[in-house]
Amino acid sequence: MTRSARAVLADIRQEALSADEVIAAVRVPEAGAVVVFIGQVRNHDGGRSVDVLEYSCHPSAAQVATALADRLADDGEIARIAVLHRVGRLDIGDLAIVAAVSAPHRGRAFEVCRVLVDEFKATVPIWKHQVFTDGSEEWVGLP
Repeated sequence: MTRSARAVLADIRQEALSADEVIAAVRVPEAGAVVVFIGQVRNHDGGRSVDVLEYSCHPSAAQVATALADRLADDGEIARIAVLHRVGRLDIGDLAIVAAVSAPHRGRAFEVCRVLVDEFKATVPIWKHQVFTDGSEEWVGLP
């Protein structure tokens, strides 16, 4: 789902994510910096070994992600913003989120990329179901 000229990509996907796709979406001649964040599924959380994750989302998640990207892109110092998050079953090492921000200068690109990821995690209605190797499980991010 895309809307503004600067927020070029914001979506929730079932299929594997491509960091190359996100980077390509924000590369433009006026940008001297491209900052990328890649969040991958790790094998532990809170001292417990993780076996698998499942992400699910509210039907409005893509719209909320797009609104966030549009808001952050409404900054005269940003060239482009892109963010993808995966839902469904993910294995250890799979990419869960890929975000990229391009700007004429690195400082602003770093700042906005951090805000993008932090606010995405805080506001986009996506929930994580963790299954641990001991058979226990946990939901993270439920309202």
